[in-house]
Amino acid sequence: MLMRAETNNQSAGDDAIILKAGNIEIRLAATDEELKAAQMLRYQVFYQEMNAKASDEMKSLGRDYDDFDDICDHLLAFDTNKSGPESVIATYRLLREEKINSIDDFYSSQEFDLSNFNSAAFKKLKGNGQLLELGRSCVREDYRSNNIIQLMWRAIVRYLGMHNVTFLFGCASLAGTDQKALELPLSYLYEAHKTPDDINIPAVKSRYQKMNYLSGDALDVKKAKRLLAPLVRGYVRLGCYIGDGAVIDEEFGTTDVFILLSIDTLRQKSPSLFES
Repeated sequence: MLMRAETNNQSAGDDAIILKAGNIEIRLAATDEELKAAQMLRYQVFYQEMNAKASDEMKSLGRDYDDFDDICDHLLAFDTNKSGPESVIATYRLLREEKINSIDDFYSSQEFDLSNFNSAAFKKLKGNGQLLELGRSCVREDYRSNNIIQLMWRAIVRYLGMHNVTFLFGCASLAGTDQKALELPLSYLYEAHKTPDDINIPAVKSRYQKMNYLSGDALDVKKAKRLLAPLVRGYVRLGCYIGDGAVIDEEFGTTDVFILLSIDTLRQKSPSLFES
């Protein structure tokens, strides 16, 4: 159940978001120190807990970072009972279409062919809104609950309205790189949620891994859903599409799939997120 006593305040900054529930505050990173705290949390989750392969420089700094951090907004959840880096308990990285020159500048283009974003069919669906790429999502271990995720998504929804976003997308990961072990969840995602052909977003050819291993009676849907990573399961519940083809990410030790979600569908599936 969502924590109560929630308020929404906005300062003079164009991108300011503040959402409070008890001792939890969610807003955009406002200083270099807050960004570094988010990068430290990402390093702890991705490299220390999940055993991703860090460069020597990342190891020495204890931070996960890349060039995209400089052009993204960073949505952070703070525990106001704590101070310093430990107060940052969750993060989501947000990249708006208006901040880049072309769709090839999105992070996801390293793994997926985004060319259909320029198709007439997709532009008709998108209307006069813009795309928002989500990435680098993680929550500090002691705070992993539906309450925190719900609050983060409430903040994201408010961000969508501020920037006229009509579609969300990004890469989401299944743990492991053994495709045999992932045949069931990958097949379920393909059979039940693949993007329509006219707006399909496939994996880039050089990294394409098939997803449609099983179908019909061979596809145990209940078991497949249980095998999905929590983040992927959450996106599915929100009504997302999944692109055709998975990608193995050796650095993070994951198999990535493409997530595409329209704001209209999000509103239909989770109207409570849009309540003020």
